[in-house]
Amino acid sequence: MLEEYNQDSAQYLSFYLAGKLFAFDVLKTREVLQYTNITPIPCTPPYVVGVLNLRGNVVTVMDLRVKFGLGDVSITDDTAIIIVEVNYEDEITVVGALVDGVKGVMRFEKDQIEPPPKIGMKLSADLINGIGKLDGNFVVMLNVDRVFSEEDLSFAKETLISHGEVFLDSASETVA
Repeated sequence: MLEEYNQDSAQYLSFYLAGKLFAFDVLKTREVLQYTNITPIPCTPPYVVGVLNLRGNVVTVMDLRVKFGLGDVSITDDTAIIIVEVNYEDEITVVGALVDGVKGVMRFEKDQIEPPPKIGMKLSADLINGIGKLDGNFVVMLNVDRVFSEEDLSFAKETLISHGEVFLDSASETVA
């Protein structure tokens, strides 16, 4: 669904997944980290990479390539973790999104954003705010609050509450 914008333009943090450009609303993005050691969590969905210690807080990291069925990620010097804030149960939950690389912040005017197509979408149209058009390229603008499912966010919140101190103690050498 195309969100309504009160201003004439919107800013998005763009990133690559499997060679294609995607983006999150910059207002939902907390920071971008260079790839770092992530502590795996047993018995989780394949796209849950694990957790990392972000200045004393446990953050669950999810691989968007795997989540979207775009294949496994190969860790390179460009691989990044985008820390986003997601609304879940009237609270902000912080989640990390593993991506192939970050392009940067892009500004889109209202007339450069189209609603997502209704047919032929590999990703659910509910996950997409719109399709940005810039210099002949398309950018899939993802809705941060819908990309991560209720199950994902419940897991992230539960991991923080029930295992936070254990992971922070065992991953104390991991610095973001």
